[in-house]
Amino acid sequence: MEFKTLRNIENSFRQIRLYAIVFAVLCIGVVGYAVWQSYHFAEQQRQKIYVLDNGKSLMLALSQDASINRPVEAREHVRRFHELFFTLAPDKNAIENNMKRAFNLADKSAFDYYKDLSEKGYYNRIISGNVQQRIEVDSVVCNFDTYPYAVRTYAKQFIIRSSNVTRRNLVTSCFLVNSVRSDNNPQGFNIEKFAVTENRDIEVIDR
Repeated sequence: MEFKTLRNIENSFRQIRLYAIVFAVLCIGVVGYAVWQSYHFAEQQRQKIYVLDNGKSLMLALSQDASINRPVEAREHVRRFHELFFTLAPDKNAIENNMKRAFNLADKSAFDYYKDLSEKGYYNRIISGNVQQRIEVDSVVCNFDTYPYAVRTYAKQFIIRSSNVTRRNLVTSCFLVNSVRSDNNPQGFNIEKFAVTENRDIEVIDR
């Protein structure tokens, strides 16, 4: 009788242990599934960006891998720098404002080139001669195989005077390095070793 009682106690203990193990495995499974679902949900949310339109409406846009857009952003960064740096009006404040914005996109090499032209009286002649200058960027060629990225820019420069328009061929070279994104530098690049490799007259058109 006592032996039978002991066997019943032992069987009960085994059943309780079995139930405890099953319950523990079930809890671990539920927790694991919950954690996996949480990470999956967080990953889905990271694929979405919310854009405020003038602080009023909310638009949902799908974001892409940043590396996919880097070549496009690099070309836009270089293009924007050239437009700011080479677009001149016969107004000192306008020139200085454009240069200040351009210097946010480049290192000291751009400032050195500006300083060299300034010391030669280039900007004073622009102002005194009531000359307009604008640029049309034809292409921006970036090499993303090596870092920093080598860039060559091909553009046409137009110097507009009251009597004629001078069209010039402009070729520049520089290197791009990754930088911090900001309001002044939305693409997150910085131009280094900026240099003008060619700047020659193509034609002069009388007005």
